[in-house]
Amino acid sequence: MHHSVSYRTENVCIETIGTGTESGKDRSMKIDWKKAIGLTAAAAMLLPLAACGGSNNAGDAKSGGTEDVTLSVWAPQEDQDGGNDSWLSQVEANFEKEHPEYKITWKNDVLSEGDAATQVQTDPTAAADVYMFASDQLGALMKAQGIGELGSDAEKQVKEQNGDLEVASVTGSDGKMYGVPYTDNTWFMYYDKSAFSEDDIKSLDTMVSKAAVAFPLNDSWYIGGFYDGLTLFGEDGTDPDAGMVFPKDAGDITKYLVDLAANPNFHNSADNSGLSEMQAGTVKAFFSGSWSAADIKEALGDNMGVAQLPTFTVNGTPKQMKSFAATKAAAYNPNAKNPKAAAQFAAYLGSTESQKLHYTVRNIIPTDKTLTDLTADDPVAIGQTDTMANTAILQSGLAGMADWWDPAKAFGDAILNKEVTADNAQAKTDAWVEQVGSYAK
Repeated sequence: MHHSVSYRTENVCIETIGTGTESGKDRSMKIDWKKAIGLTAAAAMLLPLAACGGSNNAGDAKSGGTEDVTLSVWAPQEDQDGGNDSWLSQVEANFEKEHPEYKITWKNDVLSEGDAATQVQTDPTAAADVYMFASDQLGALMKAQGIGELGSDAEKQVKEQNGDLEVASVTGSDGKMYGVPYTDNTWFMYYDKSAFSEDDIKSLDTMVSKAAVAFPLNDSWYIGGFYDGLTLFGEDGTDPDAGMVFPKDAGDITKYLVDLAANPNFHNSADNSGLSEMQAGTVKAFFSGSWSAADIKEALGDNMGVAQLPTFTVNGTPKQMKSFAATKAAAYNPNAKNPKAAAQFAAYLGSTESQKLHYTVRNIIPTDKTLTDLTADDPVAIGQTDTMANTAILQSGLAGMADWWDPAKAFGDAILNKEVTADNAQAKTDAWVEQVGSYAK
C-alpha cells in the first residue's frame, strides 16, 4: 500500500520528500499539485529535510520554547544492556543536549539489525520512527516505503565520514541515500603469526603449502570471494538490470577450487568449525568477521594476526579474493509523526561522536574515517578497514540478491562432495552461472 502523501502546509516540505519508490502515477499527481499550489510551495517541497522545520513550532523555538516529541527506536539488545550506561541511553542523552528545542519521550524496543526489514515490511506505519538495519535490506525497505531519504546535511555527513563502498551500501537504485552507516559488515582473514610471515599471508597458495587453512566453502556469503571479477548489480550494487555477472574465467576458478578442496591443508569450515580448529591449533588461518575476534584473541594471544584477503593463482594469473561487504546503518521511518526529529536522530546515531562511543562501549568498529586514531592499535579494526577498502565487493541491497544464496551454497557443497571435478568444472560452472546470472562479455 502506498503511503498517502499529506499536503498540510505546515508539514509540506517534510511529508512530500517521499521514500524514493513513488510510482509514475504518484509523480504525475505531484506535477498537478505544483500547478495547483504554485511555484513557491513547490520549491519548498524540494528543500532538503534538514532545512525544514514545521512552521507550527518555529516561533516557539525562537522564543526559547520546546516542542514535545516522542521517538520510538529499535536497536539491538546489546546496545541497550546496562540501563543508563548502555550505548543507546548515552546517545539519546547526548542528542537531547544537542537539541534543546525538543522535549523527548523515548520509546526503546529491541530489534536486531538483521530483522529490521522483516518487521518494517509487516506494517511500515506501525514500525519504529528510527531503527538500525543491515544495508543488504535496503531494497526491501524502500519497496515497503518504510525508509526515509536523507536530507542534505545527513547526506553530507555520510559522504564525509565514509569510503565509497559504505556510501554505495546506503544508496538506493534511484541514486538517493537512505541510511547512515556506523559499522562495516564483512569478513577477512585471521592467522597465526607463528605459522605465517607477513609475506606468506599475501598468497593463499603459499599459505596452504605451509600449514592448514580453514575456509567456509559451502557458505554462500564466502564462496563468491574466489570469483575475482564477479559483480552484483553493477559496480555499486544499485543497478537491477545489470544482474549478477561472473568473470569469463569462472570455470578455471572452479577447477582451482576443486584442487584446493582436495588439498589436505584445506579444511572446510562447516558450522564455524574453523573457529574451533583455530582454538585447537589444527588450522593456522581462518576466514571470518569481527564477531570471531575475542575468541581468536583468547586462543592465540599475541600470535593473532588479522589481514585483508590474500591472492591466489589460476593458470599463472594472480586473482584477488574479495569478500562480500555491507554496512549496518541507522534510518528513519518516513511515516513517523515527527519525521524531522526522527531524521536528525538517525543521523546522530551514525555521527562521529556516537561511533566513537559505540567502539568504547561495545567494540563496534567505526566506519568514520576520522576515527582511525581510535583504532590504531586494533588489528581487527585495521584488517576490516583494509578489507573494505581493498579486497571487497558490495553485497547489493537489491531484491535480486535473493537468487544468489541457495545456488551458491549448493555449488560449494557439490565441490566438497566431489560432484564437481576438474573434467566437468566448466559445465557445472556454466549451469550455476545460467541459474543466477551471466558471464562478463
